Amino acid sequence: MSIKAPRGTRDILPLEVQKWYILEDAFKKMCSIYNMHEIRTPLFEETELFVRSVGEESDVVNKEMYNFKDRGGRELALRPEGTAGVVRAYIEHGLYNMPQPVKLFYYGPMFRYDRPQAGRQRQFYQMGIEIFGTREPIADVEVIKFTADFFSSLGFRNLQLHINSVGCPQCRFPYQDALKEFARGKLSMLCADCQRRALLNPLRLLDCKEEGCRELMKDAPQLESYLCQDCRDHFKGVLELLNVLNVPYYVDPYMVRGLDYYTNTTFEFISEDIGAQGSLGGGGRYDNLVEICGGPAVPGVGLAMGVERIALAMEKEQLWPEESEPEGVFMAVQGSGLKEEALSMLYSLR
Repeated sequence: MSIKAPRGTRDILPLEVQKWYILEDAFKKMCSIYNMHEIRTPLFEETELFVRSVGEESDVVNKEMYNFKDRGGRELALRPEGTAGVVRAYIEHGLYNMPQPVKLFYYGPMFRYDRPQAGRQRQFYQMGIEIFGTREPIADVEVIKFTADFFSSLGFRNLQLHINSVGCPQCRFPYQDALKEFARGKLSMLCADCQRRALLNPLRLLDCKEEGCRELMKDAPQLESYLCQDCRDHFKGVLELLNVLNVPYYVDPYMVRGLDYYTNTTFEFISEDIGAQGSLGGGGRYDNLVEICGGPAVPGVGLAMGVERIALAMEKEQLWPEESEPEGVFMAVQGSGLKEEALSMLYSLR
């Protein structure tokens, strides 16, 4: 029996790689315009980094992470997302001592044990940006505007920006109590995962992909009613700046995203063309993450985008440029006596 690529992975063949170059070049060009600097982090990290950052009760840590012990007995994990590794590097190398804000970008493969489907693989490619060192709403808006400009440069015209504020930990404590109370009488109607979430991490009830759970949660309390004044002011500042820049948006009161480290602003750019996995990219603010990972109290905000999902949406919207044959030179040699001279000429042309 022949050996094939593991389930949930796939080979990116030359013709598709040429298309991916278009995405990569557009991303790096936008990073240059926005004065972002590239950082490259390891494919695997200590498991504890993701437990601390992504959240011990998150689906990513509990069900999706590839973790293992190396021969020295160290607990390691393949990175399921990019932000945690960048935060670890920011702390380890003392980048908080540099003039702030520090603006970084990354690109590379991530790994999650998930059910493979269109736009979602167990090894997938992610591109992202991070801004450290400022809590001002303008930083949130810069990340959102970067995303909008990037998608516009690829030809997208009908993406929807969904935005919300998940507040700060002080806001969320009473809100999570309200969610627990709301779910208490509906536990039997929730999926098994949500029954567990209702007890351990009720905010994740809003992130379930099961249709029955999503319908039930449409009547759940909205976090906006529980925001403290500081969080209200921050979100208002973000929306006002988006209005100034004429960036259209939809305030989605139930959007929390799937990682526990978010505070205040969260956002996603949605495409209706790729079905259930309609988010092409998203992110938000994480003002406590650097401190949670062992660094000083430095605020941050960032973005992550899935390359496979963007490529799928571009295919469906027919946004790829028409393929053209590259120009080249073909050298034909008649007679064996000219081979050496032809070879020399060929390499001089190259």
